[in-house]
Amino acid sequence: MQKNELVTVTIEDIGINGEGIGKVDGYTLFIKDAIIGDVVEAKVMKAKKNYGYARLMNILTPSPYRVKQPKCPMARKCGGCQIQEMEYDRQLAFKEDKIRGNLMRIGEVPAEVLDQAMEPIVGMDNPFHYRNKAQFPIGTDKEGHIITGFYAGRTHSIIPNTDCALGVEVNEIILKQILAFMEEYKISAYDETEHKGLVRHVLIRYGFVTKEIMVCLVINGNHLPHGDILAERLAKIEGMTSITLSINKEKTNVIMGSQIEPLWGKTYITDYIGNIKYQISPLSFYQVNPVQTEKLYGLALEYAGLTGKETVWDLYCGIGTISLFLAQKAKEVYGVEIVPQAIEDARNNAKINGIENARFYVGKAEEVLPEYYAQYEKEHGKKAHADVIVVDPPRKGCEESLLQTMVDMEPDRIVYVSCDSATLARDVKFLREKGYELARGRGVDQFGHTVHVECVVLMSRVEK
Repeated sequence: MQKNELVTVTIEDIGINGEGIGKVDGYTLFIKDAIIGDVVEAKVMKAKKNYGYARLMNILTPSPYRVKQPKCPMARKCGGCQIQEMEYDRQLAFKEDKIRGNLMRIGEVPAEVLDQAMEPIVGMDNPFHYRNKAQFPIGTDKEGHIITGFYAGRTHSIIPNTDCALGVEVNEIILKQILAFMEEYKISAYDETEHKGLVRHVLIRYGFVTKEIMVCLVINGNHLPHGDILAERLAKIEGMTSITLSINKEKTNVIMGSQIEPLWGKTYITDYIGNIKYQISPLSFYQVNPVQTEKLYGLALEYAGLTGKETVWDLYCGIGTISLFLAQKAKEVYGVEIVPQAIEDARNNAKINGIENARFYVGKAEEVLPEYYAQYEKEHGKKAHADVIVVDPPRKGCEESLLQTMVDMEPDRIVYVSCDSATLARDVKFLREKGYELARGRGVDQFGHTVHVECVVLMSRVEK
């Protein structure tokens, strides 16, 4: 295959970044904006030995799964939605295939075990306007007008758009008011290459149950000129609860600063997942799709099989979202999280819900649990035991030392919640080799129109 060569390709799969994948005489090509079932003409832009990247030139035969008109006109340009042009039911089938494929290929789980264990993916009733959080970069266009939107895929070039199809509809009202205020009072937008200008990002959070709204402006300075006027205008929006500033004067692509200054109202909003109430600050980690999160945590709780007598460890617990769900049915729950602010939030969330059987520890799960295990054996002369361990690690999955400690504690059940089925499959392989078997599993679509999917599996200890 040569650079600039024109080829006809049938798209058979989708890659981790949303590119269509097809083969020409056994040679694999990745083609952005093509979806499963398309037959396309593509121009080879980069040719490696066994694979290459090509640009979509023409759709010769549209896929039967291609929608006539994507909901968002910016879907192809924007880096947020990779597969919005594919029918939602086919998106779900693709995600289900992805989970199953990874468990078979990487996890080496036999097909007959998967057939018995895996349940149908949990899709959304409405796969649009589901995000309760959005972070909008602020910049200027070539004419000098202040703009906001989202970055184009794998760039920091802003695609102007105040009406994201995945965000809540009030976002557009808020953004338009902020842009008008900045133009009126000559408030500068941040330029990340020059490290000049004031307003860097706007964070908006929305409580799906409480209808409370938070706006946080990330600024490259200590003060927002005429901020009281902006706050007065935004406060008139129904549900507005919290308006703050995040001070971030660093030359960095990290969005939020560590210092939060109140501008109007509270410094947090509240929301519910199920019957558990959470206080959410600008820096809190909180699942972005609360409707699906309730379904995901409901499955985790169901898989945990709690009767009220169990000791449960919840690793990578964040602000205690799963821990507090589990604490309603367990004897005691221990949560571990590396971020001190998150543990502070977790303890506060336990307090406001009157939950007294959940304790939280700051530290790396891969350090805290092995240290606890070693110390317990030293003090008590016997192994520490957990009835159930729940783990919800970052995309990289669990370190092997942590998995080994989990196995050493001999829990009856390990409930593994994952945002990356490839690393989940790798860790499932380890657990299967150590005496656990995949008993149940299910995908949950948290991120419609993207290639990402959550998954929860139950690993049960095999009786020897």
